[in-house]
Amino acid sequence: MKQKKGRDERAAELFATEGGIRAVDSPVRMSILSMLLEKEMRFDEIVEASGRAKSTISVHLKSLADDGIVSSRADPADARKKIFFIDSSYLGGLSRRKKLKKDMTEYISKYAMSSGDPFAFFRLMFRTIRVALLDEGIDLDPVLHEAGASVGEALYPRVADPDLGRLLANLAKFWEAQKLGRLDVRSVEPLDIVICDCFECQDLPYLGRPACAFDSGIFETIFTKYYNSPAKVKETKCYAMGDGRCEFIIE
Repeated sequence: MKQKKGRDERAAELFATEGGIRAVDSPVRMSILSMLLEKEMRFDEIVEASGRAKSTISVHLKSLADDGIVSSRADPADARKKIFFIDSSYLGGLSRRKKLKKDMTEYISKYAMSSGDPFAFFRLMFRTIRVALLDEGIDLDPVLHEAGASVGEALYPRVADPDLGRLLANLAKFWEAQKLGRLDVRSVEPLDIVICDCFECQDLPYLGRPACAFDSGIFETIFTKYYNSPAKVKETKCYAMGDGRCEFIIE
């Protein structure tokens, strides 16, 4: 799981299994899943990290396995023990937060005052749908992240270059051409990318957390391919946090 924000505010987590969509609202099970979304874990590690009794964790893991959300395999170091992992797709969660107060008509009026630019309309549509979902407490960041990763797969051949500087220049040109914002590079060690006028979040209401899951997914895929090893993307600044730009550190 790439977007691990605000779980203390969650009323439920949503997972897509072979048997359908499953909602998990047990605090203990959500805690277990939060850990497993980060990495595979042995049973004893889950017990220790959760601070719960072995019998309690065993019951919850069995329930999650029965629902098709998690699965397990034998520990190669000790066949008597199991390693647990997520065996479903994480879709996002339902929040306990109070509804956002952003006035939806503000988005409509912005487009009505524009020149009729089709890019502006589709940005408006994207933001309006997202705000409506957030207003109902529905956070689909994991879905947006995976969508961004898919875009990154398709985009990489268009921007790829053995030289990092040229790859970044190609990426900046793409961002500008598609009116996604202005992409600049602050440093290459570590790789620090700044986006101003971000299409994904600039007009979102204040959330107090990073909101560019789609962009993060794009960057994760592109730089995983470039470095030929898993890249980690951390958004450190965001318009949705009250910052005047979005900033991503790629490791």
